[in-house]
Amino acid sequence: MIGLKSRAALALGMVVALSACGNQGNDRGIYGTLFDAARQSAGSLGKSKEAAKPAAPADPSAMAAEALRVNPGPLILVGLESMGSTQVMAMTGENNGMRTYMTKNEQALILRNGMLVGTRGLGNDLSVAEASSSAALIRASRSGQSQRTMRYYSGDGLERPLPMNCTVSPGPNAGVMLESCEGYGAKFQNNYLVQGGRVTVSRQWIGPALGYVTIQELRP
Repeated sequence: MIGLKSRAALALGMVVALSACGNQGNDRGIYGTLFDAARQSAGSLGKSKEAAKPAAPADPSAMAAEALRVNPGPLILVGLESMGSTQVMAMTGENNGMRTYMTKNEQALILRNGMLVGTRGLGNDLSVAEASSSAALIRASRSGQSQRTMRYYSGDGLERPLPMNCTVSPGPNAGVMLESCEGYGAKFQNNYLVQGGRVTVSRQWIGPALGYVTIQELRP
């Protein structure tokens, strides 16, 4: 039987294998910043680099192994690029195929089959992402055109939609799918590793303020 540390290291190795996939802008690599964040701090997702106190470098494999040891339920490893932080989140609920993963301080991601549906407690949260046409193509590893709508709460308390036109296509590495979206001045590219019809490793765009999040399944 594979030990927890070996299992965690094997899972994290999948992130490294995907670092050569295509990306947009000045990102150094699709998943490289996840490890940068882990080395810099194992602090809360809600702390900025400026506000956080200096912390000893964290080994992401050790962090994942410890989480696997103490928590028997589903777990994900999350890296928020804009805040330079990484954290393990545990599943706290499941409803109609949507899973809520949360930290101890109640910051949360909501996923459906590994695709981001919403965030809570991060500030500038994504209320909901409607991307069923993209999801169908991605999970089937098929190319095609799709649409998605990202909804955010504005300062007046109203929910504002951000509709996007997207192109789904295979990435340069086996099993990787790219979702390139554009609309109303926003442009981003999501990257997904699909295994058995499920997204197990990804880099996904939350919104203009929070940017990208990397998500890796530690235990399904």
